[in-house]
Amino acid sequence: QVQLVESGGGLVQPGGSLRLSCAASGTIFDINVMGWYRQTPGKQRELVAEITSGGSTNYADSVKGRFTISRDNAKNTVFLQMNSLNPEDTAVYYCKAGIRARFTGRYVQYWGQGTQVTVSS
Repeated sequence: QVQLVESGGGLVQPGGSLRLSCAASGTIFDINVMGWYRQTPGKQRELVAEITSGGSTNYADSVKGRFTISRDNAKNTVFLQMNSLNPEDTAVYYCKAGIRARFTGRYVQYWGQGTQVTVSS
């Protein structure tokens, strides 16, 4: 079985920074795309940023220039450095990863449990 565990959320003042981490564990052969999504009450979950195993990245327009996604393939971990945070960034942030359990298997999408980020003075 595979598990994604997020950490690093919390309360921060506007203009501040936070760094989220998400570590995958379990039966893992490899991971293709890892990403961060966020969701607020009454809204659909939206993509924040994603990164391929080769390091190619994609960001939502609302976070470009403020957030940076990175990953450590050896540790099956993805990070999200969030700078210049504003109240509109307040949400539950979820990690997602496409994981293959064996070479001949298919990639399965897994989600973390979510971590709350609150930006408020």
